[in-house]
Amino acid sequence: MKEKLQNPIIPGFYPDPTICRVGKDFYLACSSFEMFPGIPIFHSEDLVHWEQIGNALGAENHFHMERNSGVGGLMAPTLRYHNGTFYILNANFADKGNYIVTAKDPAGPWSEPHWLTDIPGIDASLFFDNDGKAYVMGTGDCWDNGAGVMERGIWVAQYDIENFKRTSEPVTIFNSALRGGSAPEAPHIYHIGDWYYLIIAEGGTEHYHAVMAARSRTVDGFYEGNPANPVMTHRHMGFTCPITNVGHADLVELEDGSWYAVMLGSRLIDKKYKNLGRETFICPVVWEREWPLFSPDTGRVEWSYDAPESLEQVSYDKPNGTDDFDEEKLPLYMVTWGTPGSSFYKIEDSCLKLKCIPQILEKELEPMRMDGVLSDENYAAFIGRRQCAVNASITAKMHFSPRETESAGIAAIQAMNHQLHIERAVEEGMQTLRAVLVTAEYNKPPYFPGFESKTSSKVLKSTPWESGDIVLKLDMEGENFTILYGTDEEHLEELCKVDGGLINPEKVGCMCGTLLGMYATGNGMDSDNCAEFDWFKYKEE
Repeated sequence: MKEKLQNPIIPGFYPDPTICRVGKDFYLACSSFEMFPGIPIFHSEDLVHWEQIGNALGAENHFHMERNSGVGGLMAPTLRYHNGTFYILNANFADKGNYIVTAKDPAGPWSEPHWLTDIPGIDASLFFDNDGKAYVMGTGDCWDNGAGVMERGIWVAQYDIENFKRTSEPVTIFNSALRGGSAPEAPHIYHIGDWYYLIIAEGGTEHYHAVMAARSRTVDGFYEGNPANPVMTHRHMGFTCPITNVGHADLVELEDGSWYAVMLGSRLIDKKYKNLGRETFICPVVWEREWPLFSPDTGRVEWSYDAPESLEQVSYDKPNGTDDFDEEKLPLYMVTWGTPGSSFYKIEDSCLKLKCIPQILEKELEPMRMDGVLSDENYAAFIGRRQCAVNASITAKMHFSPRETESAGIAAIQAMNHQLHIERAVEEGMQTLRAVLVTAEYNKPPYFPGFESKTSSKVLKSTPWESGDIVLKLDMEGENFTILYGTDEEHLEELCKVDGGLINPEKVGCMCGTLLGMYATGNGMDSDNCAEFDWFKYKEE
């Protein structure tokens, strides 16, 4: 019996999915925000089983990312294939804006970024028509509301994909599906039959998020909205719906002519929290009266669907959850926060060694900018992975003897400086183990003018610990967090319990999900001391 499509198909902080098919192979890319490497690439042959095969941006193409609030950086990529080449069009909000990278193999290597000085706005996207012509579309203040005020809308222009430049002036093709609909964005165009279809997101990426559809007989004509809009949303299902924030869709056609849509959504924990951020979901799409009908049996994203009958299922070996650091490189799913400007880590003798660099995890938040003026110092000595299940735990064996201001351990990192540190440190000359809660107050999102914030840290519990060796564990059951420690996994004792909602409040939003990992810092002081991790274990309950 075939396994079903289980939502989310890619769990954890993998938002803004974009998909394309080449023969029997499906490829999917997601936003990565301030993580390095950037833009994870996944592969599947059956839409059920997925494996990460690479990252589009990294050291090999000089990817530069600054860590800040967590919600900056790389957002809303579009992945497309044309004449033997894969293209990703995306914006780097920590650098100069929109760019394109290309590859012959989606696993890499990917090209250096081609910076697009003539493509403004957010969520720009590529479209290759049946005649081979290329188009670029995006979001901007391009819609005249009739009163002489330009409002947010969708535009399209012809594009020279060989020379990476626009060959026509942008033409406004849509404003919003609903009168005064907020945040029309994430446009994708598809040429199906005699129609060009436009799929966009609307309502903002949180609770009121939605998928809207429109169509036109010509690629640059003004598109008529589907009378049934929104074609997919969960915003009418209330604030305690277990799957929320649904929107930002991309369509893919199978070889048998059937269709599916991938989109982002968030799982709600305890009817309130969004620890996992925005994840990748899927639903079938059929066509009725030349309009797309999403999830036709119910009109909502379900936890599971029957797998496509025409696809033979192919499963992949999943990581066992324990990183013993026996390989020279970090696994594909592990990331740092910001591009490392120095070699703060190395893998040696089956051990991950993190240097106590001056940078701290809870650096004060700054307004986001996109001016290409980059710093080599905006990163942290943090290596981790995404939390992908509601109930999960991380455990690590660490050897570390802190001196003066130094600290190291494991951490749960959420956006906007909401963090939980479990660390070895020095307090009043004594060697200790402690739990530290970090939170931040701010007046508006960091991408709005006038952003201000204040970060605070609080020691929740501290206990003496003299030995350089320690096993640290963070157990997460929904929002019930338990911190444990000891000499080995079989002899752990509880340090304290923590309300996980403190690092996952509604105000951090759902742009990013929780990162779980290891870190070291000199807390403002340079040091040659290192924290050594024998292993790091992630387990889903």
